[in-house]
Amino acid sequence: METNALTPALLQTLRRHQPHPVVSVSMPTHRREPDNAQDAVRLRNLLAEAGRRIDADESVSRQSRVGLKAQLDRALADVDLRRSLDGLVIFAGTDEHQVWVLPRPVPERVVVSDSFLTRNLVAAKAQAIPFWVLVVAADRSTLWHGSGERLREHRGNGFPVTPEELDNDVQREQRVGDVAGTFRDEETRRYLRTVDSTLAAVLAAEPRPLYVVGLPPALSLLEDVGTATRDAVGKVLSGGLVDGPASELYRQLEPSLSDFQRRAAERTADRLNAARGKRRFAAGLDEVWESVREGRVALVAVEEHFQQTVRIEEGHLVPLDPALPHPSGNGVREDIVDELVELALDGGAEVVFVPDDMLAGHSRIAADLRY
Repeated sequence: METNALTPALLQTLRRHQPHPVVSVSMPTHRREPDNAQDAVRLRNLLAEAGRRIDADESVSRQSRVGLKAQLDRALADVDLRRSLDGLVIFAGTDEHQVWVLPRPVPERVVVSDSFLTRNLVAAKAQAIPFWVLVVAADRSTLWHGSGERLREHRGNGFPVTPEELDNDVQREQRVGDVAGTFRDEETRRYLRTVDSTLAAVLAAEPRPLYVVGLPPALSLLEDVGTATRDAVGKVLSGGLVDGPASELYRQLEPSLSDFQRRAAERTADRLNAARGKRRFAAGLDEVWESVREGRVALVAVEEHFQQTVRIEEGHLVPLDPALPHPSGNGVREDIVDELVELALDGGAEVVFVPDDMLAGHSRIAADLRY
């Protein structure tokens, strides 16, 4: 399964507490040779470790052990490492399993608990914010749907857009960027007004970040005759991409996509700083945990790879060394960060994963409070 399959309903199902222990396995993977040669061995080792954890947990019944190991074996058979992206997550219960392929690195972990470890899916989904890409040429404009690293042409809602009539002159057949004069006649201005109004209707119905692609004469005139592209979050000054292919179009977009993510992280930092000034700020696991449980959190920002094993004592979190064995129960939570994220989402808070070390001064996790 891939990130776009993660619906709110499915996420809620995965986060539900289970009557029997369930297993979550995650590991980083590689897309290309020779690095991906190691993935199969590492995966088998992780699943073997999961088997040992199941056998060592005395709270797991013999029937549950048999079911969990059988589902892990089936999951291993279902994994196709030839189609790997950057991360792999396996969930296994006594009678079901799921294999998730993610476009982002994940830590190597094995967790046996009473619910699945969903934070990697939530982070991947948050990273894969849907966006639109408008590609403009003199004789055709196309709209593309983007999510994560995937692009596909959107056909419908008036797209693709073409001029009503095309001059048969050879010079008129040349595309944008080849001849700047192509964008001087009134017919082209009418065509780009149609592009603008068609795009505006799509954005009104389904607002998303917008990227525009074309050479300067096209994009300049499009802004001159309309308003839909003026708030675009990124521009790529390149011609010849109206028909893709998707892989090349994404390659050209990558710098703009990375810049958008960087600016999003900066906006999160600014929001947290503003919250500190208004005394609506919480930092550190225990403080954020308490605020989440009280329903006071509007936004939680957590570093991507922050995790912590704790024991809950009198409503507070006592950190434990994750390298040491800790018996299940007795208030021990192997990854309290995942549980905190789930509680925040249930309470209607926004959850943002930020680059590692961005919150080093706030113990890796911080929150903007509603009050």
